[in-house]
Amino acid sequence: MKRMLFLVGLLFAAWGVTAEEYFPDGTPIDPWFYSSKALDIETLGEKYVVTDYGVVQDSTVLQTEALQAVIDRAAEKGGVVVIPKGVFLSGSLFFKQGTHLHLEEGAVLKGSDDIANFPIRETRIEGQTLNYFCALVNADHVDGFTISGKGAVDGNGLRYWRSFWLRRQVNPKCTNMDEMRPRLVYISNAKNVRLEGVTLRNSPFWTCHIYRSERVQIDGVHFFAPAKPVKAPSSDAIDLDVCRDVLVRNCYLSVNDDAIALKGGKGPWADQDPNNGMNERILIEDCTFGFCHSCLTCGSESIHNRNIVLRRIQVDQATRLLWLKMRPDTPQNYEYITVEQITGNVGSFLYIRPWTQFFDLKGREDMPMSYGRNVVMRNIAVSCKTFFNVRRADDQYRLSDFRFEHLKIKAENTACDRSQIERFEWHDVTFE
Repeated sequence: MKRMLFLVGLLFAAWGVTAEEYFPDGTPIDPWFYSSKALDIETLGEKYVVTDYGVVQDSTVLQTEALQAVIDRAAEKGGVVVIPKGVFLSGSLFFKQGTHLHLEEGAVLKGSDDIANFPIRETRIEGQTLNYFCALVNADHVDGFTISGKGAVDGNGLRYWRSFWLRRQVNPKCTNMDEMRPRLVYISNAKNVRLEGVTLRNSPFWTCHIYRSERVQIDGVHFFAPAKPVKAPSSDAIDLDVCRDVLVRNCYLSVNDDAIALKGGKGPWADQDPNNGMNERILIEDCTFGFCHSCLTCGSESIHNRNIVLRRIQVDQATRLLWLKMRPDTPQNYEYITVEQITGNVGSFLYIRPWTQFFDLKGREDMPMSYGRNVVMRNIAVSCKTFFNVRRADDQYRLSDFRFEHLKIKAENTACDRSQIERFEWHDVTFE
């Protein structure tokens, strides 16, 4: 990957590209985004190796209570819960202030495939605050929480995936809320969070959901959920939900849904709900994207995203590069988004269309107006099937102030109706 990024850097250097120092609206990028030092667990307090406290390394025996007891013990003085080499089966675990999770090389924290091992509590799911099943790894109201190591958190999702698709055969309109299943990692109301080096794989549902948190760094994490032979439904790699100051760097993301989805609320009055809100100052860089429905998606449960940067990315088999889901029953504002220094291949370069899968105005008589504006896509060399998959819908949303520059595109369909976007600038766009 380092060689690939080096070669990408040479390509963009030839184009005269220099490092970005500002977010798209001109706000300076805080030095915090450049200060991601490797995590040293020796500085995080006493280490609690779980097998020293009665936890058994056995992939067939549920260890939830024993593992939670170690977490609770670590919380008394603060420290690192260490999972050693081996497979440890568990239901929901709840990390507390002062605790950390470290998975040694060869360690696997494996989720139970029995939903009964995941308690129901008030949580955040699909743009709503409601009662739902907890994740495998949960951390709420924590400052400084970390997950690190060369091991893996494995959601053991196969049974859940098969159940979902079986239910879909009976009820084609089956939703995630109908076939309930746990997420892999859920972090909420948190500050100064760091995920480093671990593998997060095979989630029954969303892989890593972060809600109402700030100063989050996700560095060198490997996200995976299969598209075949059994699809992992709605296995988003990273869901950012009302978050600010987030760095995603040096990650690999390949899942059977959106790689990075920005959420924040849904419904005709979503902008008036105090549980909802904006995602802002999100920097995604130096990552590799494998198969996914989209590299970066705004929506569908999203009301306001601002100052979003996706840069220095290698893409292979992504269905879309940038997807703005325009949901006509929700007021949305997607603004100041920059996508730059991208190489590889995608299905659609830019995808913007009405998203009506679960349309419901809930009695509201007028349709809320939404906006997509101040979007820049530049210094990109990709092949794609469809370059411009955009449809204007003036009764639902308005698209304006887009700019394409320094694009080298190899596409099966190069058509681009520039009238779909108001004030649409082009500079040095070439097709092969």
